[in-house]
Amino acid sequence: MLELAGIIILGILAQWFAWKLKIPAILPLILIGLLVGPIAAEFLSSDGTKWIQPIWKDGKGLFPDESLFYFVSLSISVILFEGGLTLRVKEIKNVGPVITKLITVGSIVTFFGAAVAAHFIFYLSWEISFLFSALIIVTGPTVITPILRNIPLKQDVSAVLKWEGILIDPIGALVAVLVFEFISVEGGGEFTKTAFIEFGKIVLFGTTFGFTFAHGLNLAINKRLIPHYLLNVFALASVLGVFVLSDNFAHESGLLAVVVMGMVLGNSNSPYLKELLYFKESLSVLLISILFILLAANINIEDLLLIYNWNTVVLFAIVVFVLRPIGVFLSTLNSSLQFNEKLFISWVGPRGIVAAGIASLFGLKLAKEGVEGAEYITPLVFMIVLGTVLLNATTARFFAKVSGVFLKKSSGILIIGASKTSRLIGNYLEQNGRHVVLIDSNQSNISKATEMGLEAINSNIYSDSLGDNIELSDVGYLIALTGNSDINKFAINKFGKEFGENGAFRLITSDELNDPNHKPKQGIFIQTDDFISLTETTRRYPAIHEIDIIDKANYESLIELSAKDKDIISLFLKDAEGELHIIANIDKDNEEFTEGWQLVYLGKAFDVEKLHKEKPKNQEAPKQD
Repeated sequence: MLELAGIIILGILAQWFAWKLKIPAILPLILIGLLVGPIAAEFLSSDGTKWIQPIWKDGKGLFPDESLFYFVSLSISVILFEGGLTLRVKEIKNVGPVITKLITVGSIVTFFGAAVAAHFIFYLSWEISFLFSALIIVTGPTVITPILRNIPLKQDVSAVLKWEGILIDPIGALVAVLVFEFISVEGGGEFTKTAFIEFGKIVLFGTTFGFTFAHGLNLAINKRLIPHYLLNVFALASVLGVFVLSDNFAHESGLLAVVVMGMVLGNSNSPYLKELLYFKESLSVLLISILFILLAANINIEDLLLIYNWNTVVLFAIVVFVLRPIGVFLSTLNSSLQFNEKLFISWVGPRGIVAAGIASLFGLKLAKEGVEGAEYITPLVFMIVLGTVLLNATTARFFAKVSGVFLKKSSGILIIGASKTSRLIGNYLEQNGRHVVLIDSNQSNISKATEMGLEAINSNIYSDSLGDNIELSDVGYLIALTGNSDINKFAINKFGKEFGENGAFRLITSDELNDPNHKPKQGIFIQTDDFISLTETTRRYPAIHEIDIIDKANYESLIELSAKDKDIISLFLKDAEGELHIIANIDKDNEEFTEGWQLVYLGKAFDVEKLHKEKPKNQEAPKQD
């Protein structure tokens, strides 16, 4: 009981420390597992036993006989299913040629290159070498995100790394499963007719069961045959059922079945997909926390001594400093990425949870079957995982500065709320060279924003996951434009420092609008309009204009007119170089409005003739865009 409770407590504490220190959770999890397992047995325990003994031995342990093997198999099935849920076919089509090549060309380079290296450095069989190389193909968002979320990068660079991790996770797992299953059939991978037949059965039953039961579950969900309170646990039971059923029809086909099931369900039209994904993410966190402490603790000191030599260093160097750059530079040929950006992407390639988890599972299975060289799989993959995570977690920020991809100023803009007004403003800012991201919990608003070509995220502002989004790493301005003043204030208070280092602004409330003597410091625009007036103006005149500013007097008259006219709302100032400025940040007493300055405003066009009559005769009439 103490050991089981200790694993859960240590696992969650490791997750908390990882969140607090902003490092991948896999790092403290594996280190804790090694500490309470082989390190404790060798150096800390008086009788040479592990503090946590995963397999029952000499009257102590958690899992008798093959129970650990079964627990690991079922846990990995849930983790792989959750990974499959994140893979969208439309994302593969839209992520661009660079990411498509990274998950194809880059994977092929790693698959064959690492296999050749492992074969000739450690003299492993070709089957075991290719299994090792298949396992280290995958990176993963769970290790990429903590490393990159605090490094302000160009959007293209962070997007490439993020989507590579998301898309390659289930793909790499699928390759590893197929290689393992081929090794498993017919006596450890003999290339016979029977082996190919067995391999074909595994692929056939795995894909068939996964595809069929995914559609069946989706139909049951959409037809409301499952009550809402049972939805998540019913889906969990379905995943475990498909895994076991497929495995019974064709041994070792269960993992393939759950990956396919997750991919098919993830591309369905289920209205409960997001809710299902949230549940599976929470469950995966718990399983991962338990799993990796158990797996690391199950490693023996003899396994670690197998790779305690210079051959390991050579293999690590080839994988990280040779194969990764070759794969990245081949995948980015003729792309718009600069050399320094390619270099940074080459440097950041940490292996993740799927690699370590499946490696342990396959290592246990093959070692039990007596496959020669199988004892190398788990320690070698753990070495690659720990080494790459440590390397990237400690050097990514420094290397970003050295390579010149580190953004000295975060100029991206995060807009809270994706209403029609927000979409108009976001579209204008995007057209003027700013990276804009809109956040809204209303899917209809998000869909309309994406149809306009804007980057929009369907997220709740109260969710902690927003801070983990690496696509917001270059955001330096926060503008809250929702119709709920409480949400606007909450966004400023919670995310002002994180996303508003250059300025965090919000709409004024109706009460503040009626109290001109107490205008908030965070008020956006010229603080003469609230959400209602913005919405009404947008409804009547859904357009953003620019008008030239002649001098300070002309600027003041424009602002005064827009404040009085309910159909005109001043938004920003654009200087002669095309840079946009928040009006509240401009010191009009010291600023010289030279030729080229413009006022950006929403609503109906200014009456230029009226302005011309009101200006002094020696001034030229302002031009209207």
